Amino acid sequence: MKLHLKKPLAFFDLETTGVNISADRIVEICILKVNPDATEEVYTKKINPGMPIPAESSMFHGIYDEDVKDIPTFKEYAAEIAEFLGDADLAGYNSNKFDVPVLMEEFLRVGVPFSLEGRSFVDVQNIFHQMEQRTLKAAYKFYCNESLVNAHTAEADVRATYEVLKAQIDKYEGVTFEDKHGKTSQPVVNDVEALHQFTNLSKPVDFAGRLVYNDEGIEVFSFGKHKGRAVTAVFEMEPSYYAWMQNGDFPLYTKKCLENLWNRYKAEKKEVRQTEATFTSEDKKQAKKEFQKVEKKEPAKAITNDMLQNLQNKFSN
Repeated sequence: MKLHLKKPLAFFDLETTGVNISADRIVEICILKVNPDATEEVYTKKINPGMPIPAESSMFHGIYDEDVKDIPTFKEYAAEIAEFLGDADLAGYNSNKFDVPVLMEEFLRVGVPFSLEGRSFVDVQNIFHQMEQRTLKAAYKFYCNESLVNAHTAEADVRATYEVLKAQIDKYEGVTFEDKHGKTSQPVVNDVEALHQFTNLSKPVDFAGRLVYNDEGIEVFSFGKHKGRAVTAVFEMEPSYYAWMQNGDFPLYTKKCLENLWNRYKAEKKEVRQTEATFTSEDKKQAKKEFQKVEKKEPAKAITNDMLQNLQNKFSN
């Protein structure tokens, strides 16, 4: 089937030195960019991570130090990768929790601009886990009725992810899903924006999940002593928390998102101060009078003998 696309959708997969978003590095990237006219473009590169690849990681994806020692680093490929992706929406398998934040860490680390603003993110794993709850290999077998050959090589995984998404849309067309709140919908449709809404389960601000949107669309912390509190409220009550996070062992993209929120908070505070500064002393006096007029209440009258006599006459009749 053909995906209904308003702009390119880039399926991508990363093989890395490990699973620590802030510390580990990419050793291979494959991007399958599907255009609105259904044409496809593929970009695959092995990358020198600039650090030893742990044996357990090499055993998983089959890429060893010897394979990458003489090839360019991410810094040398970064501009090329950003240009290939262009303004495409992003898709992958577990991409929202891992591939997207790792890719952003690499871009930020080498100083190559790449914005996530205005993009949709389709995590095929989230569709799968909510509807069937299995692995990519099992998903490929379940949806496509084929065995996944060369699993854990970037291109095989990314092509399998693409095929699984198309099969999911076919399979779940018109199928009703009930969420944990009892709300029913038919969420798996041939529309990237709708799939974006369905697969972004935790509503992350930073993809690493340290900052998330609550049900009212407000940015809140999802960890530590301020878990569940609005970020701006924490800035107000404990501004040093911002500095602690910026100096802590958090992903660069988390720090960038936090910086954006901090700058917005400071700008709003400045705007309030400037607005207050425009009030003249006469304005303030008038506002005080209006406030006192609204708040003024008639004082209670003292009880007299006449009042008591009237009450006695009323209830004795």
